[in-house]
Amino acid sequence: MQTNTDQGLSPDEVQARLQQYGENRITTKKSQSSIVRFLLQFHQPLIYILLGATALTLLLEEYTDAAVIFAVVLINSIIGYVQEIKALKAIDALSKSMSTRATVIRDGRQSEINSLGLVPGDIVVVQPGDKIPADLRLFAVKNLQVDESALTGESVATEKNPETTNGDALLGDRHNMGFATTVVTYGTGKGLVVATGDRTEVGKINQSIASAEELDTPLTLKIKKFSHTLLWIILSLSLLILALAYLRGESLADAFMVAVALMVGAIPEGLPAAVTIMLAIGVAQMAKRRAIIRKLVAVETLGSANVICSDKTGTLTENQMTVQKILAGGEAFELTGIGYNPEGNVLFNGQTVDLSEKPALQQVLTAGLLCSNSRIVEEGGRWTAEGDPTEAALISAAEKAGITRQQTEPQYPRLDEVPFQSENQYMGSLHRHEDQTVVFLKGSVESVIRCADRALDKTGQIVPIDSAAVQRAAEQLAAEGLRVLAFAFKTSDPDQRQLDQQDLSEGMVFTGLQGMIDPPRKEAVDAVALCQQAGIQVKMITGDHALTAANIAEQLGIRGQTENERLLALTGLELQGFSDEQLQEVAGAVAVFARVSPDQKLRLVKALQASGKVVAMTGDGVNDGPALKQANIGIAMGITGTEVAKDASDMLLTDDNFASIEAAVEEGRGSWTT
Repeated sequence: MQTNTDQGLSPDEVQARLQQYGENRITTKKSQSSIVRFLLQFHQPLIYILLGATALTLLLEEYTDAAVIFAVVLINSIIGYVQEIKALKAIDALSKSMSTRATVIRDGRQSEINSLGLVPGDIVVVQPGDKIPADLRLFAVKNLQVDESALTGESVATEKNPETTNGDALLGDRHNMGFATTVVTYGTGKGLVVATGDRTEVGKINQSIASAEELDTPLTLKIKKFSHTLLWIILSLSLLILALAYLRGESLADAFMVAVALMVGAIPEGLPAAVTIMLAIGVAQMAKRRAIIRKLVAVETLGSANVICSDKTGTLTENQMTVQKILAGGEAFELTGIGYNPEGNVLFNGQTVDLSEKPALQQVLTAGLLCSNSRIVEEGGRWTAEGDPTEAALISAAEKAGITRQQTEPQYPRLDEVPFQSENQYMGSLHRHEDQTVVFLKGSVESVIRCADRALDKTGQIVPIDSAAVQRAAEQLAAEGLRVLAFAFKTSDPDQRQLDQQDLSEGMVFTGLQGMIDPPRKEAVDAVALCQQAGIQVKMITGDHALTAANIAEQLGIRGQTENERLLALTGLELQGFSDEQLQEVAGAVAVFARVSPDQKLRLVKALQASGKVVAMTGDGVNDGPALKQANIGIAMGITGTEVAKDASDMLLTDDNFASIEAAVEEGRGSWTT
C-alpha cells in the first residue's frame, strides 16, 4: 500500500481512498422492522394452537376464557421480543467501539481527526491511553505495549516490535501489528493503516457474530415436537367426533360445536404460563447464586448443558499474578497466599523463614520491590494492582516477607531508572543507600545472566555465577507453568546520579529467580470436580500459552487427552490445518486449547454441537462474541466483560467465578426436574 511514512497521504489521495474503502466503521446488518420481529414471536406451533383456542372460545362466546388465553400468548410474545432486542445490541456495541479520535500524519502535518475518516495508507501515531483506531502495521515503536486482552484473551500487555512475523501467526503473536479497539498501555509508536472498518480483525469478529446461528434450546425443541404431535392428535380426534356425532343424527352445526368443545378442552392453554412461571422461579434462584439470566429459556438450557467451555483468566483463575516460588542463593523457597493480597508467608522446607538468615532471599525480594513502578492498593476489602500485574506480584511477595514500600523506599530513594525496553528485556533502577548507591536489575533470565558475572550464595557471599545452573533452574520453573523473572544488583559510585544501559550491561551480581502465575481459584477446583462428576465435560479455551494453560488445567483437575503423561494442550496454530471432521474428533477428546483466535473458538463450539453436545461457553472479550452467540448458552463476565460479550450472552456472572456456573447448572437442573 503506497504511502510516505514521513509525509503521509495527501488530501486528494485521502478522498480517493475514502471513496474506494468507505468510512472506518463497522457496518450493522439491516435488521427486520420492529413490527415484523414482534409478529415472528407468534410463529411457534404451540402459539398456533393457543390462537386457535382463542378463536374457538370466542365462537363459543366464552369471552373470559378467550381473554385469558390470549393474554398468556401476548405476554410470552412481549417477553421474547424484549429479550431479542437486547441480544441484537452486540453488533451495535462493537460498532460504537470503533469510534474514537486518531492522531494522523497527512501532507507532512500531524493532526487529530475522527477515526471514521481513516483510510488504508494513513500514518497513525499512538501513545499511552490511546485506543488504536484501525489495524496498523507498526514500523516505528519505542517500548510500545498494548492491552489486547479483549481481542486475544492474553492477560498481560503485548510488547510490540516492527520485526516481520510469519504470515500464519495468530493474533496474539503478531507483534508488529496494532489492532483496532485495543489500548496502548506503555510507550509510543507509528503505524501504517492496513485495514479499516469491516476489514479489521474486530470487523471480522462482527461478521462472525452476525452469522452465528440462533439455536433452539432443548426445551423449545421438546415443546415444538410436543406441539406438532398434540396438534395432529387434537385435529384427528375432533374430526372423528364430528363424523360420529353427524352419523348419530346430530345436526352438522351441533356436531361442529361438540368437536369445537373437545378441541378447546384438549388444548393445554396453561402450558406456556406454567413453563414461564417455572423458568422465572429458576431465574430468581440463579440470581441469588450470582448468575443473572437474560433469556428465560437459558435456565433450562444451562441445566441441559453437558459441555462447558471456559476462559482461563479471571474465571478459572484469580486474574491476579502471584509469586509462588523463589530461588535465591541456591535454595528454593515457597510462598503462601493468593493474589495481590500481601497476607502470606515465605517458607523454606515448610517453615517460615527468618530473613536475617537468608541474605540472598532478602536481596531478590528487595530488588523486586524497588525495581518497579506499580502499586498494590486495597479497595473495599479487595487488593488490586495499579500498573503492571507482574510488578504487583513482586511487591506482594516482598511484603509477605515484611519488606514494605513504606519502610524500604525511604532507605533506598530512587535517583534514576532505565525503563523496560523490548529489545533489552530488562529494567534497571538507581538508588541511594546510606553512603553508597545501588543498582537493581530485573528482567528475563537470559538478559540478566548476560549482564551478571557473579552471584550471591546462601550466606550472602559473592561467588562466580554458574549460568548453566541458573538456566536449568529457570527451565524447571517454566515447566511448571510459572513466568520467571531474574534479579541482580551491584553497588556503584556514591556520586552517581544517572543510570544508563552501559551501567547495567556488566558487573551485576545475580541474586535469584522469582516464579509467578495467575493461580486457579480454590472454589473453581471443587466446581470443576462437581461438574465432571455430574457428567459435564469442562474444557479450557484461552489466549494464554499452551504450557501455562496445561499446568493450570492439571491443577484444576480438568480431564482430557494426555501426551507423555501430561495433559495435552493444542494451540490455535495446530488447529489451523484441521478439517471440520478432524476438529469434531479433537474437540471431544482434548480439554485444553491455547492461543486460539475468535474464529477458532467459534469452530470449536460448532464442532462440539455437531457431536450432539449442549454447549455452555464463557467469555469476557470481544473475541468471545461469536462463540458466545453460537453456544447453546453464552455466559459473560459481569465485572470484566466487554459490552460486546455481555450483549451476545444469555447469562451474566456477577462475580466472574466458574464456581457460580456450577451453582447455576445445579439450579437449572433442579428447575427443569421440578
